[in-house]
Amino acid sequence: MTRAELIVAVADKARIDRKTAEKAVAATFDTIRESMVKGDKVQVLGFGTFENRTRAARKGRNPRTGEEINIAASNLPSFKAGKSLKEACNQ
Repeated sequence: MTRAELIVAVADKARIDRKTAEKAVAATFDTIRESMVKGDKVQVLGFGTFENRTRAARKGRNPRTGEEINIAASNLPSFKAGKSLKEACNQ
């Protein structure tokens, strides 16, 4: 499902016009993004949790030259599905 398809589905399900649904979807994604950038965890009961995970610095190899390189530590966004979402997907 694309963002445009999501907007149409939200508009139909909530029985609102598409412009309002587009604003609601955009506001939801923006709020989740802003919270994660601040380092906060976003937990939606029954759906799941969005949070940042830290990947430690490590050594790697350049596949072209075989030279060892240092890979810096980084933060990765992650999503952990909630119990009811997992159950719904496994029916």
